[in-house]
Amino acid sequence: MNGAECLLRTLLANDIDLCFMNPGTSEMQFVSALDRVQKMRGVLGLFEGVCSGAADGYARMAGKPAATLLHLGPGLANALANLHNARKARSPVVNIVGEHSTQHFGHEAPLTADIEAFARPVSAWVRTVERAGAIGEAAAAAVAAALGPPGRVATLIVPADFSWSEAGEPGCPAARPSKSLPSGDRVRDAACALRSSQRVGLLLGGAALQARGLRAADRLRAATGVRVFADRHAARMTRGGGIPAVERMPYFPEQAQELLAGLERLVLVESRPPVSFFGYPGVPSSLAPADCAFDVLASEGQDGAGALEWLAEDLGAPPTLSGGSIPASLALPSGEPLTPVTVARTVGALAPEGAIFSDETVSAAGQIWPHLAHAARHDHLPVTGGAIGQGLPVALGAALACPGRKLVALEADGSAMYTLQSLWTMARERLDVTVVILANHRYRILEIEMERTGAGLVGPRADEMIDLSRPRPDWIKLGEGFGVQAARAATADEFIREFGAAMREPEPRLIEAVLDSR
Repeated sequence: MNGAECLLRTLLANDIDLCFMNPGTSEMQFVSALDRVQKMRGVLGLFEGVCSGAADGYARMAGKPAATLLHLGPGLANALANLHNARKARSPVVNIVGEHSTQHFGHEAPLTADIEAFARPVSAWVRTVERAGAIGEAAAAAVAAALGPPGRVATLIVPADFSWSEAGEPGCPAARPSKSLPSGDRVRDAACALRSSQRVGLLLGGAALQARGLRAADRLRAATGVRVFADRHAARMTRGGGIPAVERMPYFPEQAQELLAGLERLVLVESRPPVSFFGYPGVPSSLAPADCAFDVLASEGQDGAGALEWLAEDLGAPPTLSGGSIPASLALPSGEPLTPVTVARTVGALAPEGAIFSDETVSAAGQIWPHLAHAARHDHLPVTGGAIGQGLPVALGAALACPGRKLVALEADGSAMYTLQSLWTMARERLDVTVVILANHRYRILEIEMERTGAGLVGPRADEMIDLSRPRPDWIKLGEGFGVQAARAATADEFIREFGAAMREPEPRLIEAVLDSR
């Protein structure tokens, strides 16, 4: 068994049966091995950032790693932005990078690079295989490192000659870690805080923002009056359809600081003390009040939902029946202009039970978020690390993780251009993804940030760096050029028609929502 086959069989032994790949010469042995290891599914991405973003989306929904296969240092470099997002999402990813053959080391060939140095900033674990016979053990170690908890990016670098050399037997299955509960002292400290007369909040992140954790937090809110907040950059949140709603941290620091004003203690559940996305002149980076104390109920690698349930039992909090019905605001906005709000109302009214929203809206996010809260039950996958270009690949990976569920990618037009190649893989794999491009033909968030950072108003030369209308990308041609059926909507009624049709058909579609600029 050569090294490439040994590696693939080790991954399969560890329940990793999907690899997002953009291979090159040094990885051809792995490509060839796919015909001998047919249970491993290879998914081709036309850009490495698509592969890394798809592995992130897959992990968020599958709860287990996918593998990536990248070509040398430049291939890894192309994947770094979405590996950064995966790291911030705490997504487990087994990131395999081919290296030159060992006899080629030292010759400074065109593609020679310090691959380990590229990998370290986005990886919690990095290893270069030292001999062919170590591939099985090294691959199993990479899986163990990726699983955490919390999930992590583990990068395994494989010299090309080790992939074609005899490697021996596959590595053993890595132990499947389970998240531990916090100590009783932490639970008692949190209980004391909630029983006190202090103004206390809960900040939820990680798996605590899925149904089990949200229901436990709702019990605590009903029993003690504690305020419950969601980390806006947590990788996945369950919403709608009777799931208790919580207050999401706003994007801009002034709004977040106003939300948290007066809090004396903030209990962290799989989250960290909240900070602003950027630093601004004269604005504190910390979002909590200066004198607010922090208590850690569950760390990022612990079972936050279980900790919340334990805390609820300790406080004698009874089950709650909170939920929601669809309010009048989600009535279809027929006859109205097409805005982020009317897009959100349509999506919220028509998306089916169990939909998954991959959301990379930026300037429109604050308008869209409230109108999805009372939609049918769904999972929301937001921006995590802030590197642009995650929305389409995350949708691609999530669709492969959950083939029976409808995927909706809510995507800004500027952000979509970063990883547009995702559309080709969606078409090739015939994935049930509806891509909604919110087209305002500008980097609108930069226009906002220009003023916020004290850079002043947007002048004509600065406007050239923000404007996307000269020329306007033709999303119909772009979508169809990649094999995805595409349509344009410029009114709410047109969007209702196109989005409704997309919800009825299990195939990839793109809708350009041309937003009203009035």
